[in-house]
Amino acid sequence: MFIRPLARSFRNYAVSGRQFTSASFYDELYDKTKLKYKSKKLPKDVNIRGVFACNELDLGEVQVYGFDYDYTLACYKPSLDFLLYDLGRARLIDEYKYPPGISSLPYRPDFTIRGLHYDIEQGLLMKLDSFLQIQLGTVYRGLTPLSDADVLKIYKNRILSIAYVEGNSKLTDSRPKMMQLADLFSVPEMCLLGNVAEYFEKNRIDYHPEILFRDVKNSIRVSHGIMHGIVMKDVEKYVETNQELGAFFERLISAGKKLFLVTNSPFQFVNTGMRALIGTEWKEYFDVVIVQARKPRFFTDTTRPFRLVDEKTGTHLWDRVSKLEKGRVYYEGTVKQLQELTGWNGHQVLYFGDHPYSDLADVTLEHGWRTGAIISELSHEIDTLNNPDFKQNANWLQMLTQLIEDHQDRETPEAKKALHRWMAERDYLRNEIKVIFNKQFGSVFRTFNNPTYFSRRLFRFSDIYTSNVTNLLHYGVDHTFYPRRGVMPHEYISYFM
Repeated sequence: MFIRPLARSFRNYAVSGRQFTSASFYDELYDKTKLKYKSKKLPKDVNIRGVFACNELDLGEVQVYGFDYDYTLACYKPSLDFLLYDLGRARLIDEYKYPPGISSLPYRPDFTIRGLHYDIEQGLLMKLDSFLQIQLGTVYRGLTPLSDADVLKIYKNRILSIAYVEGNSKLTDSRPKMMQLADLFSVPEMCLLGNVAEYFEKNRIDYHPEILFRDVKNSIRVSHGIMHGIVMKDVEKYVETNQELGAFFERLISAGKKLFLVTNSPFQFVNTGMRALIGTEWKEYFDVVIVQARKPRFFTDTTRPFRLVDEKTGTHLWDRVSKLEKGRVYYEGTVKQLQELTGWNGHQVLYFGDHPYSDLADVTLEHGWRTGAIISELSHEIDTLNNPDFKQNANWLQMLTQLIEDHQDRETPEAKKALHRWMAERDYLRNEIKVIFNKQFGSVFRTFNNPTYFSRRLFRFSDIYTSNVTNLLHYGVDHTFYPRRGVMPHEYISYFM
């Protein structure tokens, strides 16, 4: 992927048609800073298969490894997004009687990213940062971006209240106005939502944003059952192969570790996928297999009993489950019973999932498990970060921002003109760096300056994160992951001056 050198092109644009003398104090400042930037070494590449620590994690203390299935052990090809989108769109027409004209609306794989928020009252899709600030330039009604002025007119402020985003837990009738779409299955859902809203807007069809959101969400949810049957008939079309998965499990077992699987998917779907990934005897790797767990309720409920699954018929047996046996498959249950029946508790358990809320939040907050997030988009993000042109432009943006900060309080007309030029260049650079990740919404992990709301939750609820669970093969079973010491704002001068 080629990224044009942004700073040079904008510098030429910014000064065209103007007369600058070599004696200009601010031009000299700019040019000296540019020379310093050009001589600065680029940072080293980030390991695309790295495992990154949010919290110190000693694998030597981990005796039990748990896994989700969808987007954790089984990673899906883009064809699955197209399938879910098509199924959801068809259901809107057939079940909810939406206009037949929406059947021609195509799936747009590059429209959205994970972690966006939908305002169910205003009908707007947007990106929030970790301080609940709206990232201007990322607010869409349908497929149409709103201007900054329109966004501020609606919300009066680009910082939203926590009650607006998350609701007020102390008030039973105070629901959040925002819904976050935090898993990868929500990507085709957001595209369908945007396409249909755009269709209504363009054709002047009245609609209620919350009803549209619920209809789309329910259509995609119900379509999952149909999707399961289609994927099972052609696994290779939809599931990414992973030759290292079996070797990863074998290494853990050789080191004396226990393995378990807890997934919301039904057994036949999981069985078909796991047979394709690591063979017909895949259950032999796991000490406990639990399907249709109904997470996050699996982690919060206390009374739902385990039931055995009849693997031939897919039905559930009603016999009382008093122990969890290797080679058997269980249905529903709770994490409380899992811990009681196995003795697997606290920091000896490391659980991997792709969803910060339904997979990771409750087990780390309520049960003290260690957690690992599998974020497949990380590969694309790191690949972009490693591009030399991106590194140069990111370095220049940082140095240009420092130049602005150091001289922003000067009051002379010449200073104000220079600052105006520098700010315009900074705005240009920030936007160009954003669209490299995704044209509409930028990076999954950050806004212009801050981590995204999704990142905030990810870093809060996961001890480590990586793009694929088998990346752990590159680390020893007793490896300790250490988080990097981040520089706080008040420490910057002592570290870098």
